[in-house]
Amino acid sequence: MTWADRITGLLYRRRGWLALTLLALPLLWFAVIYLGSLLHLLANSFFRLDDFSGQIVYEFGFSNFVALFELANLDVAVRTVVMAILVALVSTLVAFPIAYYMARYARGTQKALLYVAIMLPLWSSYLVRLYAWKLLLAKEGAIAWVFAALGMEGILDAFLSLPSIGGNSLSFSPAGTFMVFVYMWLPFVILPIQASIERIPASCLEAAADLGATPGQVFRQVIIPLSVPGIAAGSIFAFSLTLGDYIIPQVIGNSTQYIGQVIYRQQGVAGNVPFAAAFSLVPIVIIAAYLWLAKRKGAFDAL
Repeated sequence: MTWADRITGLLYRRRGWLALTLLALPLLWFAVIYLGSLLHLLANSFFRLDDFSGQIVYEFGFSNFVALFELANLDVAVRTVVMAILVALVSTLVAFPIAYYMARYARGTQKALLYVAIMLPLWSSYLVRLYAWKLLLAKEGAIAWVFAALGMEGILDAFLSLPSIGGNSLSFSPAGTFMVFVYMWLPFVILPIQASIERIPASCLEAAADLGATPGQVFRQVIIPLSVPGIAAGSIFAFSLTLGDYIIPQVIGNSTQYIGQVIYRQQGVAGNVPFAAAFSLVPIVIIAAYLWLAKRKGAFDAL
């Protein structure tokens, strides 16, 4: 018996060792590349930038974390979190009916076409879709033209005049930024919810009906609770992607700042890598808190 046969036999008898062997390289990559990068990011956040020379001073301190609690930086963090929550909520509300229809009613060719329709935007460039939306939302764009053709331009102007959400046009407003965020992340919300609903055993629905539950009761008390893992996964995608994105607010929107933009400008324009590193930890902490809250509410119990 060769040494290869002995190793194969050993791994066959000890399945734990087999799993460890298969996972060794991915775990090593995760530990070195991902966790190593996070630790390096954390280390940089304790340094500071010398205002006179523009050089990084490698002295341990908490000045960057103190700066995070300045009013302007808190305003950026709160604005970004509120936007991420709204995007996750609206994306889920829009995605659920689509996912429900795909899982419960669509069959054959119709289901395949729905999959293609949802996935098709992801086959094109992120920037192409983004600039296409910029043209649609522009003052002379298709959406403004439709409102004008219907004689409803006054409604659009009234909406754009609202503080905090309006602007010169939809392409230069927080409302436009919100719309593009929802569009961009919607496929990432639909598919987990659809998979979650599709995994609900038909026997559960039949048992509920046999016990006298109305279709509305089956939907509220059986389908929605059992689809919570998919809803949680989709909302986490939408929330986290919104939290860290800096390109959409840069192209669609006014001068309103979000976390991703602040990090990008501090690292790339100002050269303040320590402060950018400290601010980068804010989304990580927020996502960790979001996941902890979702787990505590039992969102992952059925996974």
